[in-house]
Amino acid sequence: QVQLVESGGGSVQAGGSLRLSCTFFGYAYSTYSMGWFRQAPGKEREGVAAIYTGAGGTYYADYGDSVKGRFTISQDNVKNTVYLHMDSLEPGDTAMYYCAACGGAWRWCRNLRSGDYRYWGQGTQVTVSS
Repeated sequence: QVQLVESGGGSVQAGGSLRLSCTFFGYAYSTYSMGWFRQAPGKEREGVAAIYTGAGGTYYADYGDSVKGRFTISQDNVKNTVYLHMDSLEPGDTAMYYCAACGGAWRWCRNLRSGDYRYWGQGTQVTVSS
């Protein structure tokens, strides 16, 4: 069984930065692609970023259009933790942020479709004020 635990959310003014963390509890962390999603009240869940570290340590990352150039996803395979560093935050980034694990091939997981992600954390709230 896999458990994902997020932390690092909070309130910040527009233009500020936050870093979210998600720790994976379970087996075979390195076989999963990890993703971040967000959902604002009244809106659909949106894929934010995904990452996978392949054999030899090469990592692959992909981002939702709305966060490209502002957010960076990374992971520490020793700590079984994935991070989302968010810069230049905007009020439109206000949402509940969820960490998720995808056990399929990277070519599917990179598309950030929530249905491809099997395990989900409880979420951490990010609020950006203007």
